[in-house]
Amino acid sequence: MNNKTAILVVDMLNDFVTGALKCDRGLAIVPKTAELLDGARKAGVPVIFCNDAHIKGVDLELKLWGDHAIAGTKGAEVIPELNLCDKDFVVPKRRYSGFFHTDLDLLLRELGVDTVVMTGLHTHMCVRHTSADAYCLGYKVVVAKDATDSFTAEDYEGGLKYLEQVYGAEIFTVDELLAKFSK
Repeated sequence: MNNKTAILVVDMLNDFVTGALKCDRGLAIVPKTAELLDGARKAGVPVIFCNDAHIKGVDLELKLWGDHAIAGTKGAEVIPELNLCDKDFVVPKRRYSGFFHTDLDLLLRELGVDTVVMTGLHTHMCVRHTSADAYCLGYKVVVAKDATDSFTAEDYEGGLKYLEQVYGAEIFTVDELLAKFSK
């Protein structure tokens, strides 16, 4: 890793981990995700939460998935275990990608970032679409494999494989990433 890296935390929200679209597998990645974020903060690596923040009755995703992560509700809040803090950034999104019609690209460029480390849910959907846009915008994509997951093992593994094959994503464990941050 270099000093131009940022952590992107995708949809680690109450509704995705314990609420309306609960992902039991999402609970399993909470400790390693928290460890990565704490280590990144200590190393001065920006932490950016890319959070669903839907408009009830309007957003297309709600027609597919039902009401979830409605802006301003408890379900749309970052899970408390990840210790959202004042120096973290929050980018609300209304589609799968953290880049689509948000200011994420502007924020990353102003922070001087050229590499994004993907964490969160789901490797075959929101992590995938955010990675696609990152790649298309010229960012290097890295995935923390024990800080990402999906509804099923098949979706998770397929998502990781796709990111690696199509976007050249490098796949590391949280421990490997933390070791790189300390260099």
